[in-house]
Amino acid sequence: MRIVLQRVKEASVKVEDEIVSKIGQGFLVLLGVEAEDTQEDIDWLCRKIARLRIFSDENEAMNYSIQDIDGEVIVVSQFTLHASTKKGNRPSFIKAAKPDVAIPLYENFLKTLEKELEKSVQSGVFGAMMDVSLINDGPVTITIDTKNKE
Repeated sequence: MRIVLQRVKEASVKVEDEIVSKIGQGFLVLLGVEAEDTQEDIDWLCRKIARLRIFSDENEAMNYSIQDIDGEVIVVSQFTLHASTKKGNRPSFIKAAKPDVAIPLYENFLKTLEKELEKSVQSGVFGAMMDVSLINDGPVTITIDTKNKE
């Protein structure tokens, strides 16, 4: 499982010109699912997201988590995070999970993150063409891969 996490002042997702999700301060999480991903990957990643201290305290130091600031979260599925550009100029997405595997993992990720945060999580529409808008705060953008825990 691979994410790009962006600290945002606000974010929204539109599908066919209709806003399906909108948040204020918090995280926009772009989530890529691999066929080999498991509940263990989901659990580890959700704990990491909930506890990641990247919001500023009164001294402008990154000491607060999403929970500390009562922030909001939008999760958007994005298989292109597993693009391989090693060979040629056309990316290969062979590592990305097919929908029959990815959808249940994506839905489980949303449920697990909601439990971890003890609040509802917004989401995009799996497989839809989405327009994602955000105001990046900082900017602060972090990538996390459960197969390469750093």
